[in-house]
Amino acid sequence: MSQVIDLKDALERVQDDKDLLFELFDIFTEDFVTKRKTIWAAFEKGDCAAFQMVAHGLKGATGNISARNMHENSVELDRMGKGCDLSGARPRLELLDKQFEELKVEIARLKKENGK
Repeated sequence: MSQVIDLKDALERVQDDKDLLFELFDIFTEDFVTKRKTIWAAFEKGDCAAFQMVAHGLKGATGNISARNMHENSVELDRMGKGCDLSGARPRLELLDKQFEELKVEIARLKKENGK
């Protein structure tokens, strides 16, 4: 099953503190914009080290907010960077962009649902 956010897991990570969770969502969405530019630039240059560094950071950040789909994709991007094989990275990066848009929609829905 496709999952944008595993809300149960995310709430467990923050001990059911919804305010903290929404703050983490805000930090992630702001930070992603910079990371997105950096990882695409590294991909275009073929800079495996920079690519892997950003992918690794995304892997951790998406895991921390329980963004399941983005996390699985980030794990794969991290693997590509470590192996310095970026040949299949473009579709994964495009998917990451799509997943981020889905994540923003889900965060907005959760905020509205929780009066935030």
